[in-house]
Amino acid sequence: MLNRIPTHTFNWILIITLAILLFELMFFGGGFIFTALFLGFLIFLGWKNYHTLIGKVLFWIGAVSLALNVLNMYALRFLFLAVIFLFFRHYYKSKKEPDYIKPQFNGETSGEPETLTEFSPLLQHKFLGDQKTEDVPYQWRDINIHGGIGDRVIDLSNTVIQEDAVISIRHFIGNIKIYVPYEVEVAVLHSTVFGHLSIFQKYEEKLVNRSVAFQTENYLKGKPKVKIVTSLFSGDIEVRRI
Repeated sequence: MLNRIPTHTFNWILIITLAILLFELMFFGGGFIFTALFLGFLIFLGWKNYHTLIGKVLFWIGAVSLALNVLNMYALRFLFLAVIFLFFRHYYKSKKEPDYIKPQFNGETSGEPETLTEFSPLLQHKFLGDQKTEDVPYQWRDINIHGGIGDRVIDLSNTVIQEDAVISIRHFIGNIKIYVPYEVEVAVLHSTVFGHLSIFQKYEEKLVNRSVAFQTENYLKGKPKVKIVTSLFSGDIEVRRI
């Protein structure tokens, strides 16, 4: 059903939801913010010690309690009601509208149809947990993923970069590590709210709400090369030779 919703309708739903959320946090959200910060700290503490029993208990107590608090917010209730309304509206319209008949064209078309080949992405989206490329040789495919909590490790030493490669990672909390062979030229575009940066010999201890860009000396004229585009809310990025 979501693929049938017009983009402008979906955008208006999100705008109204955010407006309700801001109003709710400004006038009624003092207690919620304190509770959310405390539960977020429990989740973080539990995740760091998830290998122990107390870590698992803290993580799930924080996660379940935070989910219950979020479900009680008026903004989420509005979003839920809007989705239900759109579902019944779509169902009602589908019953009234006649079945779609595919038009038949006579004569020649203006051009040959495009041939598309679908392939499996190298990495999929993952909200919780670490993620890394294979430790054995693999065929390279460009990476375009987003994630929630955990580390992302991309090792290019186990594959072959023949032309231009692209790595795009949008992540919430965690570290990004990318290992690049010496013969590959590199460009890095990175943005973060809070974190550290280590790109070859370049190291910065603090990045606060910043965007940075670097490239190797022969990137524009060299091949093979890889463009790395990353964004983090909180976490470190490391790019080094291997």
